Amino acid sequence: MTSTPLPTQQDPRPLRPQPVQQRIADELGVRPHQVAAAVDLLDNGSTVPFIARYRKEATGALDDAQLRTLEERLRYLRELEERRTVVLDEIRKQGKLDEALEARIMAAESKARLEDIYLPYKPKRRTKAMIARENGLEPLADMLLADPTHDPATVAAGYLNEQVADVAAALEGARSILVERFAEDADLIGGLRERMWSRGVLVTKVREGKEADGAKFADYFDFSEPFTKLPSHRILAAFRGEKEEVLDVTLEPEAEPAEPGVVTDYERTIAAAFRIADQGRPADKWLNDAVRWAWRTRILMHLSIDIRVRLRTVAEEGAIGVFAANLRDLLLAAPAGSRATMGLDPGLRTGVKVAIVDATGKVVATDTIYPHAPRNDWNGALAKLTRLATAHDVDLIAIGNGTASRETDKLAGELVANNPALKLTKVMVSEAGASVYSASAFASAELPDLDVSLRGAVSIARRLQDPLAELVKIDPKSIGVGQYQHDLAESALSRSLDAVVEDCVNAVGVDVNTASVPLLRRVSGITEGLAAQIVQHRDTNGPFRTRTALADVPRLGPKAFEQCAGFLRIRGGDDPLDVSGVHPEAYPVVHRILARAKTDIDALIGNAQKIKSLKPHEFVDATFGLPTVTDILAELEKPGRDPRPAFRTATFAEGVHKIADLKPGMLLEGVVTNVAAFGAFVDVGVHQDGLVHVSAMSTQFVSDPREVVKSGDVVRVKVLEVDEARKRISLTLRLEDEAGGGARQNRGPREQNRGPREQNRGPRDQKGGPRDRKGDGQGRRDQQGDQRGRGGDRKGGDRRGGQRQGAPAPMNSAMADALRRAGLSGGDGKR
Repeated sequence: MTSTPLPTQQDPRPLRPQPVQQRIADELGVRPHQVAAAVDLLDNGSTVPFIARYRKEATGALDDAQLRTLEERLRYLRELEERRTVVLDEIRKQGKLDEALEARIMAAESKARLEDIYLPYKPKRRTKAMIARENGLEPLADMLLADPTHDPATVAAGYLNEQVADVAAALEGARSILVERFAEDADLIGGLRERMWSRGVLVTKVREGKEADGAKFADYFDFSEPFTKLPSHRILAAFRGEKEEVLDVTLEPEAEPAEPGVVTDYERTIAAAFRIADQGRPADKWLNDAVRWAWRTRILMHLSIDIRVRLRTVAEEGAIGVFAANLRDLLLAAPAGSRATMGLDPGLRTGVKVAIVDATGKVVATDTIYPHAPRNDWNGALAKLTRLATAHDVDLIAIGNGTASRETDKLAGELVANNPALKLTKVMVSEAGASVYSASAFASAELPDLDVSLRGAVSIARRLQDPLAELVKIDPKSIGVGQYQHDLAESALSRSLDAVVEDCVNAVGVDVNTASVPLLRRVSGITEGLAAQIVQHRDTNGPFRTRTALADVPRLGPKAFEQCAGFLRIRGGDDPLDVSGVHPEAYPVVHRILARAKTDIDALIGNAQKIKSLKPHEFVDATFGLPTVTDILAELEKPGRDPRPAFRTATFAEGVHKIADLKPGMLLEGVVTNVAAFGAFVDVGVHQDGLVHVSAMSTQFVSDPREVVKSGDVVRVKVLEVDEARKRISLTLRLEDEAGGGARQNRGPREQNRGPREQNRGPRDQKGGPRDRKGDGQGRRDQQGDQRGRGGDRKGGDRRGGQRQGAPAPMNSAMADALRRAGLSGGDGKR
């Protein structure tokens, strides 16, 4: 094999990388002035939702996705500049900074490149190369490298001293100097890293004697895949198996490892970079041995560490993207609206907790019923629910999808059938994060008179009325609709999820007179302290009648008002515009529109025909351009419009209550509970979510399952295959697919054994490690050990009280719940 030498330190380089704003503009495919405007706004305290909605003229209508990318890149590039300054200062202090080196440092366009250049100057512990230099051996190394006609043993004899006892020691010291020189050549290492990334493979092997204990990682007992083809869930699964001491993970630089003694292409490249060649000269063999030693003992190890970090970074970015996308779908799920709702938090031994909330979400009644084993008070429970539903004019019944959910759904079905005059509608609701909310400080402050066990029923009822308003009360990580969330970088995950929540809340808008503190604090420009001040002012002085009245709230200054006013809604207030998304700063534009239309606001607002007759460009001025005027007219046509879809429910098949009731070929309606990189999980009402593999979603190739479905979607599926023993259900969205064996045809061998524990947690998570018992999203458990979630009675009466010394912490997240209910058991989600 031949190789092309990589560039060396002497190659010419540009003096500087592109300016930060130009570089971001190129990456986003926009103009520099758009980026400059966005950066200026961000630096001056504006939020992404505010800039995307109300500063379109300044940014050239950059949308929220572009702005989020810009914000992330700006953070990275500024961190790069800060690190560049530190590196320059450190090398300058050493007295080693010359113009050429400074130019190379200034030209570094990534953190990895900068660290490669800095490596030779980075303070380090005494190395063999340092000791060799102190012993006067660097001239020997230089001589042999520059002129291989010298015989190594002969010239080495001239460098013996008290510290260098013999020729072998002298040559070993010289080799150490060259090895360090090879390993710290920034251009060489950068090129080898990219080569290894494009050619290398991740290899996993089971450790001896770990086959039984590590059965969930069975797909990785003898596994390999190229770095560039590894999906995020497989990377994270392999690293978790290594962490749990089940797997040995190695990073091979080539798909086919070189045989012992064979010179690799990497070694040839190192040799070529330093003009080392085997021409039969006395020092050639010694120099080539030094190259081989450098590659196998130093450079390969260095690159393996770098590639491992890169793999984890890629995997985390992918996993965070999945989590963020699923969270967005969950937050923007269709709200049932302001309707009196009965929340049922199912349980067996501990009973079904009942909470009635009125149209505003206020708790008006609570109770506990015991329709299931061991008490089996079915008729008594029905009678009690009938009295509560009648007394409080209940419209909706929200049933948590945890333990005993289908049994409780059957009870609710009888309640509906026995009381046709009440016109009740029952809906299965995700319990994701309900236990975390129940034991939270906010729940204690919001529902101080309610037992912890009853707060979950309240949350279930409210999240049917308005999922967004209720879910913002929970740490996004605790909602848990991601994959391997406990293996992800905490700061990056939190930053991404918080951005999703902020975008969703501001896209929908918030009623300032009913919103809770957790909801208000997600509004652009409002901190948690300011949200509390708004609520306190509202409680003391009554509802806000106008947006301008917000100026009376302590600490809500002009900047905060500018950022938040457009996203806050005042229904039934003094100014009809205050219910719309029109920002108060743009009200003068509306007044000009009214004057031109010769009408008043009450006659114009909602009048689509009249508004469509207006010409937006006629109202453009020096402050408000065409994008803003167009948005204003759209708001006037449909003031305060909700971007979320219309509310609808799935109807589970009669007589299908458990996995044994399923037969291949059945057509069922279900709800998408979660979407992963390899497919979607669908609840068809049997306690085990079925998996629609990505290959069974469409007759066309699907690269991202979210192109077809998202969490909360109601879908029709066909049952392809049922494995009751392993609790696996294979489904397809392609209703023409033949049942029986179809699942095997629709997915590759690596997608066969998805394991719930591999997806969201490791052994520490299962065993209730310290962080899991502190509310990181894994749920709560009571002292009796009852767990929350499907697949058994997993919920105790006081499970949310946090009293569970020694008890394992269950997974309490939508993804974990979906995986558990799907009965999957592999290491990474591979089916």
